[in-house]
Amino acid sequence: MFDDLRDRTLSAYNYMISGYIKQCQVEESLGLVRRLLVSGEKPDGFTFSMILKASTSGCNVALLGDLGRIVHTQILKSDVERDEVLCTALIDSYVKKGRIAYARTVFDVMSEKNVVCSTSLISGYMNQGSFEDAERIFNKTLDRDVVVFNAMIEGYSKTSEYAGRSLEVYIDMQRLKFRPNVSTFASVIGACSMLVAFEIGQQVQSQLMKTPLYADIKLGSALIDMYSKCGRVSDALRVFYHMRVKNVFSWTSMIDGYGKNGFPDEALELFGKMQEEYGIVPNNVTCLSALSACAHAGLVDKGWEIFHRMENEYLIKPGMEHHACMVDLLGRAGRLNQAWEFVMRMPERPNSDVWSALLSSCRLHGNIEMAKLAANELFKLNATGRPGAYVALSNTLADAGKWESVTELREIMKERGISKDTGRSWVGADNVF
Repeated sequence: MFDDLRDRTLSAYNYMISGYIKQCQVEESLGLVRRLLVSGEKPDGFTFSMILKASTSGCNVALLGDLGRIVHTQILKSDVERDEVLCTALIDSYVKKGRIAYARTVFDVMSEKNVVCSTSLISGYMNQGSFEDAERIFNKTLDRDVVVFNAMIEGYSKTSEYAGRSLEVYIDMQRLKFRPNVSTFASVIGACSMLVAFEIGQQVQSQLMKTPLYADIKLGSALIDMYSKCGRVSDALRVFYHMRVKNVFSWTSMIDGYGKNGFPDEALELFGKMQEEYGIVPNNVTCLSALSACAHAGLVDKGWEIFHRMENEYLIKPGMEHHACMVDLLGRAGRLNQAWEFVMRMPERPNSDVWSALLSSCRLHGNIEMAKLAANELFKLNATGRPGAYVALSNTLADAGKWESVTELREIMKERGISKDTGRSWVGADNVF
């Protein structure tokens, strides 16, 4: 119908461009933009905002990374009004491409800054770890809503250093009569996981139970993960069995929780039950949790079975983390030669995690020669970023009484400015609600 139009107006072009973008047909939408320019029509603010939306659509199209800057240049050259909608789209485009400085430039020249722009910029700063910049934007945002609070809470929740602030903002938003939503609770529960603060997590769960959101699968999975990381397997299991609906993420959280807390048999039993009784196909994270459980239980044959089923049955290509877990499984069981052969046959070049797993196993079983080989490969990949590898090799040599080698290694560590990581602990917070 569009092609049959004699006089194609700017509105007609805009409708078509918008429609293509909604269908993730970005190349077609950009083709229409070119046709629009050739026809003599000039893009308006809506056209530009649609193109910016295309640049962050997530569709795999060449040159999308530069599209935001190209559009920005055209906006500056044109007489298009830089209204709130257009500036918001431009900021969002820059933030999603990780170009926070450009986004901040647009934000600073806006005459009226809306909460959407502020939220987008805060998220960008948080993703960069620029917490102080995010705080400054947040403190200047007068017309706040739940989403801007969530941006702060989520940003803080991702690091142990700032996770406590996540809880502070959570309390502040409730004092200001803002009601938490799914995203709020998910981030706060994540902060409790980061802080290993199950007492606070219990209080959050109590609040959650008073809302219709308690049945949400995402939040149930987050609670299981939080309790598991805090070593509260019975609490995690209670949440798991009270969930009305479970998906692969819920099952994975519980399997992982069992495995990491010293219950490998229960983890593998749940792994089988998930598939046999409920017909849920494992994902790559589920398989990793199951392989880890096999490693802790010393079940080599079961581990091989799961590893082979990944590609043949689950249609999952094993990643580097799965290969590292298999090396750990074989190494723990004392099958160091088999572990070495497995590494040598890997379809991709082993990364530092694979070599680190082998090095740890060599130390466990006192295989000095293989430990040196694994350590050398590890140092080639990352000479200064894995101090634990130097320590593991040093301890292996020390256990074997190779004190001259220990001294030589420590001299190398000194030359490279490498020291053993300082141990840390976290003391639980008082009741904050």
